[in-house]
Amino acid sequence: MSERTTDSSRSSAADEGRTSRLTEAFVTHRNLLFTIAYEMLGSAADAEDVLQETWLRWVGVDPDTVREPRAYLVRITTRQALNHLRTLGRRKESYVGPWLPEPLLTAPDVAEDVELAESVSTAMLLVLETLTPTERAVFVLREVFDVEYDEIADAVDKTPVAVRQIAHRARAHVAARRPRESVSAGQARRALEAFKLAVETGDLRGLLDQLAPNVVAMGDGGGIKQAVLRPVVGAEKVARLFIGGMRKFGAQMSAELVQVNGGPALLTRLDGQIDGILSVRVEDGLVTAFYYVRNPEKLSRIQRETAMSR
Repeated sequence: MSERTTDSSRSSAADEGRTSRLTEAFVTHRNLLFTIAYEMLGSAADAEDVLQETWLRWVGVDPDTVREPRAYLVRITTRQALNHLRTLGRRKESYVGPWLPEPLLTAPDVAEDVELAESVSTAMLLVLETLTPTERAVFVLREVFDVEYDEIADAVDKTPVAVRQIAHRARAHVAARRPRESVSAGQARRALEAFKLAVETGDLRGLLDQLAPNVVAMGDGGGIKQAVLRPVVGAEKVARLFIGGMRKFGAQMSAELVQVNGGPALLTRLDGQIDGILSVRVEDGLVTAFYYVRNPEKLSRIQRETAMSR
């Protein structure tokens, strides 16, 4: 065997070893990276794009120069998610009707991690929508994933002092808008079951008993499926909206309890075909918000579980 052939073989083996190390690290942290991207974007499709871009950048790195693969990957993912967040913001400006986060069918272990379940809930993701892109990145990384300020600073291109100030501002902003109390999955499930029974039986009084006086109903059809174009506010109006819909489609519609975004939700079917996902926000034992996603482009993740982790 010639010296040139030997050198080529060694180089090829080295490349394979390098790629193997990079692949192993990426696979190890993939669920974490997806969860970060999803919490920053509220869109699984965009989160997957972010992961693809993260991989393309990661595969070009020399693993010998990376001390902490997790921190390095989180930094790449955050930067790519910030780029997508700004693009997504422009898309939302022309979106037909209310924009709601893409629902994800999740495994029981997500619900068991109370902090993770709350952070990916529709209610919390909508609260995060009110933050600036940088505030959202800092809040998610610090409050959900406990990333150190120095690492966050590298990811968002700010000084550690500035990141601390942003984190303080974001925490105060979120605290003023998040649910006042943590509701157990059991409480939310009971509220959904009672709601389902009242709607199916046309029990207006029973339904009103489940609703907070200022309850809000939001629908997301994306201009593809019919949905309320503006939030419906008030117990009486919301109750009549759902009972009216049941009277119109009752014979063709069915609903089952599923685990979505770390909490219970109703998967609805019309003539046996998936129609949408209905999730709720519960406070003080009453439903304060309904979120109904009917946009078919956002329903591709509700027939198989999506792995998430911290």
